[in-house]
Amino acid sequence: MTQTSEPVPTEPVALESADDFDDFVTGHDVVLVDFYADWCGPCQMMEPSVEAVAAETDAAVLKVDVDQHQGLAGEYGVQGIPTLLVFADGEVADRMVGAQTEDVLREAVSGRLE
Repeated sequence: MTQTSEPVPTEPVALESADDFDDFVTGHDVVLVDFYADWCGPCQMMEPSVEAVAAETDAAVLKVDVDQHQGLAGEYGVQGIPTLLVFADGEVADRMVGAQTEDVLREAVSGRLE
C-alpha cells in the first residue's frame, strides 16, 4: 500500500540544507517535522517522544533547527517553538505548537498512515 520512494528512517533526521526540505516531505507518505532550537527547554523535553515516533511508527521525522533555517520557519509560520507539522502526501495535514506528549504525536501521525 505504501508508495514511499525512500525507506522510512527509524530515527529523526536533522535537516542539513533547506533545499532538501521539499524532497524529504514529498519522499515519504507521512512526515513529522519538528521545528526546534537547541536552547529551547520544551524542545529538549520532547526529544524522547520525537525519537519514539521515528523509531516506532511508519512516519519519517525531520528536525529543523530554526536558528539555522529561519527562512523555512518563516515560510511555515513558525512563531513559537517547538512547532510540529505533520505532512501527509507532501501537504501540511496538522500543526501543533508547544510541547506535546508522545501519545499526541503518535496519534497525529498514525491518523495519516492509514
